[in-house]
Amino acid sequence: MTAAADAARAIAGSLAPEPALERLDLVADPVAAALRALPATLAADCLVAAIDPDLADTAAFCEAYGSPLEASANCVVVAGARSGERRFAACVVLATTRADVNTVVRRRLDVRKASFAPMDEAVELTGMAYGGITPFGVPTGWPVLVDAAVLATPAVVVGSGLRESKLLVPGAVLGEIPGAEVIEGLGR
Repeated sequence: MTAAADAARAIAGSLAPEPALERLDLVADPVAAALRALPATLAADCLVAAIDPDLADTAAFCEAYGSPLEASANCVVVAGARSGERRFAACVVLATTRADVNTVVRRRLDVRKASFAPMDEAVELTGMAYGGITPFGVPTGWPVLVDAAVLATPAVVVGSGLRESKLLVPGAVLGEIPGAEVIEGLGR
């Protein structure tokens, strides 16, 4: 087992994480494809654990499973428009912060106004469950904006694309996802 996988196990609380590539049944289809596409050394450090789907929201999850809030990262879908073209981004920040949508994300998307994508639209476009959306497997062409603080975290808990499981991954892996852009100060 690698040091990165050990770090992921350290934040698991009472979860029983398993190698994600061995339990692709616990992740949404686009997430499974994204995990398979990662370099083998990175994919080997990604773990997955089954959870109660009623406890998928970050605060409830952390309380129920004893996983530290500061080791959880949230992924939100942000949308904006320019000249009639809708633009989207997946934004990943630590759960102890909020994505700076109105300044940082708006500028990156080059739109007048940016806001969280409506739930139905985010679910439809990502092929993931609301409350389980993750940066792994978002549509090709979307920027995946990752706060630098997430990368500096030895391991984080993120969604799996489903409400009934969580991924536990080294923070640095999120910077290796296709389309990933590390942004200082994305999370405030």
